[in-house]
Amino acid sequence: MRSKIVGWLYKLWKVFLVFFLAQFVYIFLLKWIDPPVTATQFVSWVKGNGLKRDYVSLDEMSPSIRLAVMASEDQLFPDHNGFDVKSIKLALKEKNKYRKQMRGASTISQQTAKNVFLWQSRSWLRKGLEVYFTFMIELTWGKKRILEMYLNVSEMGNGIFGIEAASQNYFHKPAKKLSRAEAAMIAACLPSPKKIRVQPPSNYVNQRYPQIMQQMDFIEPDEDVHNLLQ
Repeated sequence: MRSKIVGWLYKLWKVFLVFFLAQFVYIFLLKWIDPPVTATQFVSWVKGNGLKRDYVSLDEMSPSIRLAVMASEDQLFPDHNGFDVKSIKLALKEKNKYRKQMRGASTISQQTAKNVFLWQSRSWLRKGLEVYFTFMIELTWGKKRILEMYLNVSEMGNGIFGIEAASQNYFHKPAKKLSRAEAAMIAACLPSPKKIRVQPPSNYVNQRYPQIMQQMDFIEPDEDVHNLLQ
C-alpha cells in the first residue's frame, strides 16, 4: 500500500514538473510571439459575443494610445517592478473602511498577466497566480513588450480585443493613426469595456477622456514615459 502511494506521489510530481516547465517555456516564447488565444477571448467567442482582434506591433500603434493607457491605468508603469505598493496599501485601507467597495490597484503588468494567462474572477487563487505571472513577465519580457501585449489582448468593447480592432471598429482607421482624443476615449472604456460605450461616446466617456488627456500632458515629459513612446 505504501509503495502504491509513493508511486502515485511520484507520478503527480512528474505531472507537476511537466506543467511547470511548460508554462515557463510558454512565458519565454511570448516575449516574441503572440498568444493564440486567451481565456477571456475564448469565453467571449463561446458566449456568442464574437472575437474581433488583430495583433500589431508597438510600432504600429499610435504613441498617443500608449500614453493614454499609462495616464489612465498606471502612471507609474515605467518605474515599478510590476506592483504599485502605495496603491495596494491605499486599496486595502479603503477596503477596511468601506467594506462594499475597493479601490483598483492593478498595474498594467498585473492586468497583462491576468489577460494573457488567467481568467476573469476575484478569487484568491487567481490573485496568487496573477502575482506569479506578473513577476515572471516583468523578469523576462521588459516594459515595452508588456505594454505591447496589454494593448493587443485587452478587451476594449464587447468582443473587441486589442487596440487595432478597437481603432478600426470605433474610428475606421488603423491604430497607428489614432489622435490623442481618440486614444483617450478608448482608454476611458478600459475599466468596464462591455458597459462603457466609446462610439457614440457615453456620458462617462465624454466626462472622462478630457481628464485622461490632461494626465497625458502631465506625464509625457517624464523621461521613462517618453522612452516607451519611441
